[in-house]
Amino acid sequence: MSTSSTTNSQPPHGLLHVGRVGRPHGVRGEMYLDLFSDHPLRTGKGAKLWVAGTWYEIASSKKSTDRWLMNFVGLTDRNIAERLTNSDVYGAPIDDPSVVWVHELIGSVVVDTAGNNLGTCTAVIDNPAHPIMELDNGFLVPTPFIVSNEYGRVEIDAPEGLFDAD
Repeated sequence: MSTSSTTNSQPPHGLLHVGRVGRPHGVRGEMYLDLFSDHPLRTGKGAKLWVAGTWYEIASSKKSTDRWLMNFVGLTDRNIAERLTNSDVYGAPIDDPSVVWVHELIGSVVVDTAGNNLGTCTAVIDNPAHPIMELDNGFLVPTPFIVSNEYGRVEIDAPEGLFDAD
């Protein structure tokens, strides 16, 4: 394990930005992480995260209010944990067809169940009730309306009037 100072070097191609390192906890290298997803394949023992140029394997993790308290294999020094504070966290995409991922939505063409093109998803807005897709034409589409998401094409079953402009 390297004890050199951290840098925000570019992650390997194909990794997703999945969170940020918070402050250390205790003297044995535990630290808080703010993650965008609590998927077990991202937060469970054995999962690997890329932080400041190094892969770290999760030795243990537990949910702590709105973030995660994690310990990484081989990282047992608070000084190293302190140097990682505020570093971006990256991870490999998770293959789970039951979940719609933001990186799969952005850039996708959005169509209704009849196949009509409604626009292209340019952003996903975090919302307390559920995420909302923002289309290139300014329309907002709540993600619960998604019927399918395959190969850059998102099909939605929107209620009547959602695309009526005033």
